[in-house]
Amino acid sequence: MTTLTLALLASLTPAPAYAAGGGALALEVLSSRPDQVSGGDALVRVRHPKGVRVSVSRDGVDVSAAFTETADGLTGLVTGLRPGRNTITATAGPLRRTLSVRDFPIEGPIFSGPHQYPFLCKTERGGLGPPVADNQDGQGMRTAGGWSRDCFAPTVTDRLYRSTDGTYKPMPAERPADLATTTTLDGRTVDFVVRRERGVINRFLYSIAMLEDGWTGRAIYRFDGGVAIGHDQGTLGGGALDPYGLGKGYAILYSSGTRTSTHYNLILGGETALMVKERFIERYGPPLYTVGVGGSGGAIQQYIYGQNYGDRVIDAAIPQYSYPDMVTQTIHVGDCELLERYMDQNPRWARWDDRTALIGMNASDTVANPYTGRPGSDECVNGWRGLTPLTMNPKWTSNNDPEWALMDPPGVKDTVQWTHWDDVRTVYGVDERGYARSTWDNVGVQYGLRSLVAGVITPAEFLDVNAKAGSWKEQPDMTQEGCPFVRAACPGDLDPWSARNMNLGDPAPRRAGDPVAISNVERSGLVFRGAIDLPVIDWRPYLEDQLDMHNAHQSFASRQRMLDHDGRADNQVIWFTDARPDGPKFDQTPEALQVMDQWMANLRRHPGRGVAGNRPPLAVDRCFATDGTQLAAGPHVWDGVLDRRPPGACTRRFPLYGTSRTVAGGPLEGGVYKCRLQPVGRAVARGLYGSWRPTPEERARLEQIFPTGVCDY
Repeated sequence: MTTLTLALLASLTPAPAYAAGGGALALEVLSSRPDQVSGGDALVRVRHPKGVRVSVSRDGVDVSAAFTETADGLTGLVTGLRPGRNTITATAGPLRRTLSVRDFPIEGPIFSGPHQYPFLCKTERGGLGPPVADNQDGQGMRTAGGWSRDCFAPTVTDRLYRSTDGTYKPMPAERPADLATTTTLDGRTVDFVVRRERGVINRFLYSIAMLEDGWTGRAIYRFDGGVAIGHDQGTLGGGALDPYGLGKGYAILYSSGTRTSTHYNLILGGETALMVKERFIERYGPPLYTVGVGGSGGAIQQYIYGQNYGDRVIDAAIPQYSYPDMVTQTIHVGDCELLERYMDQNPRWARWDDRTALIGMNASDTVANPYTGRPGSDECVNGWRGLTPLTMNPKWTSNNDPEWALMDPPGVKDTVQWTHWDDVRTVYGVDERGYARSTWDNVGVQYGLRSLVAGVITPAEFLDVNAKAGSWKEQPDMTQEGCPFVRAACPGDLDPWSARNMNLGDPAPRRAGDPVAISNVERSGLVFRGAIDLPVIDWRPYLEDQLDMHNAHQSFASRQRMLDHDGRADNQVIWFTDARPDGPKFDQTPEALQVMDQWMANLRRHPGRGVAGNRPPLAVDRCFATDGTQLAAGPHVWDGVLDRRPPGACTRRFPLYGTSRTVAGGPLEGGVYKCRLQPVGRAVARGLYGSWRPTPEERARLEQIFPTGVCDY
């Protein structure tokens, strides 16, 4: 640890530790759980009686020289741990405490399951040089010296400075004339010089950066979004050198393994985040707090990791453009192209504004369609088109990275089942044919049900869409995509809906999700159940008019899941900033960071009050104008979204949309992989169809479409 680290350790409130012993002598691991240590070292603290000489050993070897006295006891980095079980022992006079720690290799895994192969190394692109050759089988990247199976490269440290022109440059030996200064959270004005460490942890690239002379003891873990399906080391994004966070004195933690543009296995991502946080604590000590920041998939990670690991990765969260999780988005996203194909081939749905009646999401006659170039589109097209084949079709991927040419044997890329299910096969499981199991199911789903009840569509239209929407084929039966997903197929082989991979007919069969996959994912930690007790400021620019995929009701889906879990959601506040008509103009994140800093300070002063009891005045539900000025704030601004109160000030200002499954009668919070079924006759008797009383012929048609029954949500 550095001199700066030792000074800070004397004053910072430590992160939760894992201890052995009690009374006058205790032994703690500060950097991780003792059974999840990685890389051969661990930051350890010994609390001991004053005035008593303390010795510490690792597997019988004296390591006392590694420890330094701080306000909370002796703290030291214990190195030389062997893979597997190790014993650390502290002795103080007649007192003796031992702690068993389990060490794992720095390349992992710890708990995420077997490594994924083939795996594309990108250490050179990340500025770390070629991966170290380990001469194992050809499942990694070929290097000049042989094969690198796990993409490892030596750690690199460097110094950068922020120029007055707003760019980062290598720090020279002499002070450059264009060196910018910055004012940190604690009021110091310092040179904007950054110390950065980069390397490989859990096979992914990582970065730890902070001001050389201005770290305030606080940290940001920057999570990134995007959609990808693995087999790739990924790259470091711009957030690794976030100028606002660094300039205010935060340390910035970052990994290509916590970017969902690298993969969407958030068990692997969570493991990676824990290992990166462990590395940070071992080098710099426990921070005052670590706040998560990131949008879309970066927001999902904060909800999932906060639920699964408590405060071991982050102590607070600022999810942006959020969803509760990714895996339950596949439920309704899988409906998009089924319904789009049906509507595109039916003159009744030529008016785009009408399509919300079936898809639930926003639609517009005036927004440009990216595929036709003409006015008229909806969120399924603008936001989600292309994700169906990416998620479900094992024969297609958009990964055309030329570095795959370095893989050997030459056809290794073609052996991959390119689906989300296969990317997370360690969770979903594998069927008897060798394919990852899939959760997607639409048995009993009555598309457009609420629109029927509201009189927006007719009974004939309701019956027609449900008879003809169809479902998705099983993975072994799917074929390669056409245009626009395979460019070589354009323009003649046009199939934007992936209709070749649908089950169609009249009535078209529905698909049943694999019950093993559903059971596995629901207990895996990939589904956000609302079990989170961290401070959360959920912020999003309001993008509904742009038909953006980040639909605004998802913040409330997370809140409802929290309410369903324990009846409370007072640790989460929801902020919207208007982005109409031309997209976001203001970033509310700096204000969210300021409010979160106050919230965390309150928690340090009054831990007994809990998260909700320590909210500062501005940590309330709020909404803002396009320039970031507040429009309304308080406990009732979102009334009418999750309750039956009259709409609040923010609710009125920002209309919310749903999904195909909420229109079909499902709950706003989503997450129903497979609905309970009820006979058609029971649904009719219960008045499920509103004022429509099906004739005998219509009832027979319903029973033909839904032979096993309809959803009973």
